Amino acid sequence: MQSVPTSMGAAGDNAYWSIESSELLQRLGTSASGLASAEAASRLAKFGHNTLVSRSSTSALAVFVRQFRSPLVLILIFAAAVSAFVGEGHEAAIIGAIVLASCVLSFTQEYGASRAMAVLKQRISRKTAVLRDGLECSVDSDDIVPGDVVRLSAGNLIPVDGVILDARDFNVSEAVLTGETFPVVKAPGRSAPEAMVARRTNAVFTGTSVRSGTATVLAAATGASTEFASIAEALEQRIPETEFARGIRLFGYLMSEIMLAIVILVFFANLMLDRPLIESLLFSLALAVGLTPELLPAIISVTLSRGARTMAASGVIVRRLDAIENLGSMDLLCTDKTGTLTEGVIHLDGWFDVDGNPSTDVLHWARLNATLQTGLKNPLDEAIAGAQGEGATSNLFTKVDEIPYDFVRKRLSVVVRTKQGEDLLITKGAVQNVLEACRFVQTANGQEPLNDGHRKAIDDKFRRWSADGYRVLGLAIRRFESRNAFGRKDETDLAFAGFLLFLDPPKQGVRETLAALAHRGIAVKVISGDNRYVAAHLAEAVGLRADRIMTGEDLSKLTKSGLFARAQHTDLFVEIDPNQKERIVQALRSRGHVVGYLGDGINDAPALHEADIGISVDTAVDVAREAADIILLKRDLGVLVRGVDDGRKTFANTMKYISITTSANFGNMISMAVASLFLPFLPLLAKQILLNNFLSDVPSLAIASDNVDPDQLRRPRRWDIRFVRRFMVSFGLVSSLFDFATFAFLLLFAHATAATFQTAWFTESLLTELAIVLIVRTHKAFWASRPSRLLAWLTLGVGAIAIVVPYAPFAAWFGFVPLPLSVLGGLIAITGFYLIVSEATKRWFFDHESHHRHRWQAMRIIGSGSKSRSAHPH
Repeated sequence: MQSVPTSMGAAGDNAYWSIESSELLQRLGTSASGLASAEAASRLAKFGHNTLVSRSSTSALAVFVRQFRSPLVLILIFAAAVSAFVGEGHEAAIIGAIVLASCVLSFTQEYGASRAMAVLKQRISRKTAVLRDGLECSVDSDDIVPGDVVRLSAGNLIPVDGVILDARDFNVSEAVLTGETFPVVKAPGRSAPEAMVARRTNAVFTGTSVRSGTATVLAAATGASTEFASIAEALEQRIPETEFARGIRLFGYLMSEIMLAIVILVFFANLMLDRPLIESLLFSLALAVGLTPELLPAIISVTLSRGARTMAASGVIVRRLDAIENLGSMDLLCTDKTGTLTEGVIHLDGWFDVDGNPSTDVLHWARLNATLQTGLKNPLDEAIAGAQGEGATSNLFTKVDEIPYDFVRKRLSVVVRTKQGEDLLITKGAVQNVLEACRFVQTANGQEPLNDGHRKAIDDKFRRWSADGYRVLGLAIRRFESRNAFGRKDETDLAFAGFLLFLDPPKQGVRETLAALAHRGIAVKVISGDNRYVAAHLAEAVGLRADRIMTGEDLSKLTKSGLFARAQHTDLFVEIDPNQKERIVQALRSRGHVVGYLGDGINDAPALHEADIGISVDTAVDVAREAADIILLKRDLGVLVRGVDDGRKTFANTMKYISITTSANFGNMISMAVASLFLPFLPLLAKQILLNNFLSDVPSLAIASDNVDPDQLRRPRRWDIRFVRRFMVSFGLVSSLFDFATFAFLLLFAHATAATFQTAWFTESLLTELAIVLIVRTHKAFWASRPSRLLAWLTLGVGAIAIVVPYAPFAAWFGFVPLPLSVLGGLIAITGFYLIVSEATKRWFFDHESHHRHRWQAMRIIGSGSKSRSAHPH
């Protein structure tokens, strides 16, 4: 086989869309039956994987280097270099060693987290149907190479740039590239060499999706050579910032403002007190590092990756890590009913003629339609094919043509030829959509003109069966003289032949699962294309309200503001057009809800993108899986409940680190800054501050594994920067109060020298920072909530180090001296009293916050009610 030219790997080098497909096959060294497996492997080695980024982007070296990008780390390295230059080599070595240890600590955590996530993502890698060795097989989309022949059908996300060799009613959504809302019709042929992407009607592109029909495509460009790759950076910038990422960013701003103010103030104040320049600079920078939650990126990575692994064990795969935090914040879940509220195993329960009598002809025609159609596979067709019943065998018929299903017609037609040479068009679909294409009714005596009496009888049966929980499809036929091709224009003058009744019973235990979601503060709203009667019947069966219904027709008449007002007071959105799903999610988000959307269909992708947390299932179509943030390996709301709990645990543990950092750390650094202005010596040397900060961070590495109290899982958790600020001030003031008490004890009672003061203050500040870990990690009394074993042992271990360090052989390197037992006993007593006061402060603070939150929620409800009333004047 001819090898593929190197230039053909890049879309721009050759206008492949303007070349005849036979010539392009030759240029690419392939054929219509695809590549040989050995040749595909060779090309994979040559062109690389079909991805936009290198698989080695999470290399150990890259992650390690990233640890040194922090401005504070770089400033400390610079300051250490200056110290060495002016002759303070001992000081510089200690500072350098502590900075290196911190970066290594952060690296081990972040790299381990990134590797764990890479393993999880492999579990949901996307597969594509390609021709290899002349046979159709399923391969990882990342392993497709130029020259591969790819088979596409409705719901597929297109994995390559290429030209169409063969297509049938092939419509592609190219909004991600062109911004065009409506699907584009694609067909084999040639486009002008200078044609822009939107005008290349014979070509498909990576990242776009198939809306309907089927096609065979020749891959011409993959990976970084695709059109999608050329705009990937711009597309990445369009991804909205998540609430959690915004919270982290605002927290970073808050800490930066505080650090900047303290560094400038302390540095210049110490210079005015005639302290040495280098010593003052190092002290100011060390204070900034002491205030900085420098392990926050690593803590977040570890906490999220641990949460992702825990969720994976429960059957929930996380595609985007920050989605875990959003899942914990979710207070509203929108879902379809099939497979989520119902068993998802659909049975064909009845096949009736127009008069409501069982009909073997209706079953036979339905089987021909279901088994011979080649479009999107669905459970209804599988149920028809597996139904037990009599009927003529399909081998008496030959398939002539097919008119694929689409979401406008809501019908699917198959044309078969009988032994007598007559062509029979069989149409099935939504009852009303089939009925609007009919002019006759099929009866036992032949065909009769369709009149108002027939329409009313059909509608009455449809409503009665739907109210009993059945999903009802209509079936119609039309006979033609033999010919080779049929189209949508032939779906007219049909004869309505009968009904197909499907039953999908409520899922066992779903009522209890919905109650568990409600107990966690999550309301459930159903968005379904099914009719109002089926949806209301199911809602009553599973314990949801069935009286607050909005149909797609009602929704289409509402303005944007009208929908915003009514959406949150609606529980069942029924007979919904796929394009309306995104509007509903947008309306619910506009009312301040954190919205999760569970969907698996072609038209769920826009709603999945719009939702705060897009949720899909492993069996979903490609475009839905790629739009989702979270994939359920089992379509079960019970799995989602466990995922919500894991998300809230992850959020709670992340906030614990922030709480710890912004309480004792903040108070200690503020106290040190103030003390440095009044003491004749620095309260701590720079290297002592850095050692203190390093040791106090060690227990934080176990935060990801800490236990979370059940009461912290009962309601959605959301970022609140004002809460963080209030928490920091409240607990920082308590910490500073005890710091000043320690200063008074050391100066007035112990008459400490500079070295003794610094040693004692190092020990006390480290003990209080460790003590606060046990206090703020729970809303309960600290003795009533057990920390994880790792967190407890690390906290106790570092506490022991804090007491032992002054007596260690290397103590002099850091400027420490042994402490008298009387001083050590006083420090332990102050720390114990600090524990008691911090516990009391915690109770007061959370009681106050709870009262504040309930008052705010009441005001929000009142405001919402008044807005709703103004939107619906009497």
